[in-house]
Parts: sequence; structure tokens; C-alpha cells
Amino acid sequence: MPSDATIPADRSPARRRLAGVLVALFAGLAAALFVPGVAIAPAMAGKPVNTLGSPEGVAIRGYDPVAYFREGGPRKGSAAHAVHHDGATWHFASAANRALFLADPERYKPAYGGFCAYGTSRGYLVKIEPEAWSIVDGRLYLNYDLGVRATWLKDTRTYLARSERNWPNLTSRDIR
Repeated sequence: MPSDATIPADRSPARRRLAGVLVALFAGLAAALFVPGVAIAPAMAGKPVNTLGSPEGVAIRGYDPVAYFREGGPRKGSAAHAVHHDGATWHFASAANRALFLADPERYKPAYGGFCAYGTSRGYLVKIEPEAWSIVDGRLYLNYDLGVRATWLKDTRTYLARSERNWPNLTSRDIR
């Protein structure tokens, strides 16, 4: 075959349909990932991180996860002390808190990607209010609001068991 020969494209109907399906699939995926005003960061192993309400992809509404442990409650973080981890940007109130997180992120990251722990026990992922929190056995759990937190605290062990069962199967499709 001469070097300047061209090979005719395969124009079979099956190939054209497959190409069309692949283009549509890619376009749909791209559209779902880049919807303005909706930010869901894909975490490691495909688990979402709660960036709800943040077009910039900031986790847990910009609150410092380390502050819950070191300062006994929620504290707004700052972009000046930010780090990118698990597909999201995490803000910290101080350089010291940022350094602690970087040294051991699993210790400080909230359970269930920072989504409501009670919601996770019910099989869905929802927003949180930073003031609705608890630390159980050294792990930070966030809740939808203070009323849901009160429910969560009434039977934490049962809800934890359900959340642990549900979390591995939850994806960004389960966000409400």
C-alpha cells in the first residue's frame, strides 16, 4: 500500500450509533460536572465531599474541621490557610490547624464526606449546619441542623451503624 493512501472511514450504522452514544455520554457527563452554582467534589475512591453551596468547591461551608477538636466547636476557616484534599478545598482558621490536617487528614475530616450523618443513616446526602456537630469516639459528625442533631444524639449508636452500612453505597446521585 502506498504511503499516501488513505483508509476509508468505517461508515457502518452500528459504528455511527456507537460514536453518537459516546459523544452524548461524554456531553452529559461534562454537563453534570460543570453545572454553575452546584459544587460536589469527587473524593478519593469516588466518594463525594460536601461542597454544597460553594461554587468554588470549598468543603463544609468553609469551616475548619480541626477547630472542632482543638477549639471545641465550629470556626470559620480562611482561604489564606486553604489546602486541596480529596477533590475539595478545605479552609482552616490558622496555619497550625492546616498543618495538623495535612499531617493526618483522616483524623480531622468529618465522617461521610462532611454530609449530614443522620441523613447518611437514612440513605441520602444533605447539607449541614456547622453548629450542628458532635464528636463520637474521636470522629467528627455533622448534621443538617440543631433539630436533626438532637435526634442524632438520642440514639447515636443505632444511627452510626446505619450510616456505616449506607455510606459505601452512596454517591453524588444521592444528594438531595
